[in-house]
Amino acid sequence: MTKPPVHDPRRTLTLRDVSEASGVSEMTVSRVLRNRGDVSVATRERVLEAARSLGYVPNKIAGALASQRVNLVGVVIPSLSNMVFPEVLAGISETLEDTGLQPVVGVTNYSPEREETVIYEMLSWRPSGMIVAGLEHTEAARAMLAQAGIPIVEIMDIDGEAVDSAVGISHRRAGRQMAEAIIASGYRRIAFLGTMMPHDHRARKRLQGFEEALAKAGLTLADQEFYSGGSALLKGREMTEAVLKRSPDIDFLYYSNDMIGAGGLLYCLAQGIDVPGKIGLAGFNGVELLDGLPRRLATMDACRLEIGRRAAEIIAGKHAGTIGGEVIELFPTLQAGDTIRRA
Repeated sequence: MTKPPVHDPRRTLTLRDVSEASGVSEMTVSRVLRNRGDVSVATRERVLEAARSLGYVPNKIAGALASQRVNLVGVVIPSLSNMVFPEVLAGISETLEDTGLQPVVGVTNYSPEREETVIYEMLSWRPSGMIVAGLEHTEAARAMLAQAGIPIVEIMDIDGEAVDSAVGISHRRAGRQMAEAIIASGYRRIAFLGTMMPHDHRARKRLQGFEEALAKAGLTLADQEFYSGGSALLKGREMTEAVLKRSPDIDFLYYSNDMIGAGGLLYCLAQGIDVPGKIGLAGFNGVELLDGLPRRLATMDACRLEIGRRAAEIIAGKHAGTIGGEVIELFPTLQAGDTIRRA
């Protein structure tokens, strides 16, 4: 039996290579790889095995020239280190799995300029849809999304005007609900601690809603501590220490996310502070990774997995409603945990 010729790794594999390796025509190879046409099971398996053995990947750009679209869905998120977004991506990937659409991820690091560049590069590939975290963009990025001619879904937030469709929660309402629960439990000297401020627009909106509820009760924030970098347990400890040394009469610490909230909880416990008797704490996101802490941190579930699923359903045309211009609001659940006194 004649061995197939050794392939030059500098040359791109073609249908002819698969045809020669499998012993069938290029037309048949094309039918098999596009999953079209009447081809016997044995022939199909022979072609697929030859393609796998060679490492052949079809050139979908050629096929996309006719439709002007590729089967990619651009997903733009601010961070991969933030534990929130991998779960959103899981929901997107799970929903697109049987649709022929493939998510491609771009990370902005909370930079509007970086987001604009990522959106530009993704749209230049003519994707079938775009899923973008947040409603705030540069004017150029918003114009590109508005003129793309494809389904656009902005996720995580519904407090603002969407380019096309939006799936998320009201962060202002979430902030108000948390403040109301804290006030109902008798806390009055309340501080806010936030990371990635002011670039994390969703945390900013939660703070706005939080302060609205405080004002309604005749209260204001007693202190606040902002940090422009990312979230980490160590940073939560450091910020908590700074606030409590500056304002020792604080009786509640509200954190922009669970990670720094967990750091704050560990600091308080290490200092022998009575939680939630002397000081209460709460975060945001409902991150399951922190379930092993000595106390369950009060938090709110941000509906991450469901947001990813619902956004992908709109892109893939699976959603029952009218596609385009939809705003789907989800409602997070407040989890009191062990760090808020019982009202």
